[in-house]
Amino acid sequence: MTRGNWERWGAADERGALNWIGPEHVVSAARLVRTGRIYPLAVRLGRDTPTPAERAHPLHFMVRDGGDYAAGGRRPGGFQFSDDAIVLATHTGTHMDALAHCWTDDRLYNGFPGNSIRSTTGAAHCGVDKVGAVVGRGVLLDVAGHLGKPHLETGFEITPDTLAACAEAAGVRVGRGDVVLIRTGWQSASGENGPDAFRGEPGPGLSAARWLTGLEVAAVGADNYAFEVLPPPAGTVFPAHLHLLRDFGTLIFEGLMLEDLACDRIAQFLFVATPLPITGGVGSPVAPVAIV
Repeated sequence: MTRGNWERWGAADERGALNWIGPEHVVSAARLVRTGRIYPLAVRLGRDTPTPAERAHPLHFMVRDGGDYAAGGRRPGGFQFSDDAIVLATHTGTHMDALAHCWTDDRLYNGFPGNSIRSTTGAAHCGVDKVGAVVGRGVLLDVAGHLGKPHLETGFEITPDTLAACAEAAGVRVGRGDVVLIRTGWQSASGENGPDAFRGEPGPGLSAARWLTGLEVAAVGADNYAFEVLPPPAGTVFPAHLHLLRDFGTLIFEGLMLEDLACDRIAQFLFVATPLPITGGVGSPVAPVAIV
């Protein structure tokens, strides 16, 4: 059964709501750059990166280092070098959920079959390799700041009324092709909560997700770990994820660092993020930036 944005851009479409971002949107977003200041929005990756129990912590290894030369490694022509490797789950730290990340009724976004995701090849459809660069107008809705809190509480559901009030207070109007980033304050609070940070969190509920897709945004993101409020309402499992990714093809960014933007009261900016083009990947680490 067709849902949301299914077939809006044709039966073969695998980019979803990113289709709302056209060249004119990019040009308009670029005009927001006045000072050239760049705000990094990604957390640092390392062994101490907060990670839920079901995913392994990032592992960073040196393949070649100074110790190799101290142990007698060859120096052809005096040349020395270092090399390293990293092992991590793609949904670790600051990352992007591809449209193939979750589904229901055995159908991905746009009706592609769920069994087209295989252990040997990954996602044949709607994978992160179909995304490309995400460049457009970013909008920050600082819910925690708007409510006068350093961070929202576990289980706090952000509603459409709250998002609309944040936008009005910030003097911005959310619209087609925007990348909407929601600050809950959870990234800074998670260090205090330790492992409990992954058992529950504040975030948008399904009604807020519907509000965002109704405004035809291109992508959404937040500074928590699963974008939406946890635990979810009884009888549901990640309803906002299913609505956004599966029904409307709206990308989700998670684990963002939004404190500096909020501190400087930056409400709109040029947003730039590019996932690793992992063939068949269903997610990717990203290092987004906001430019003002």
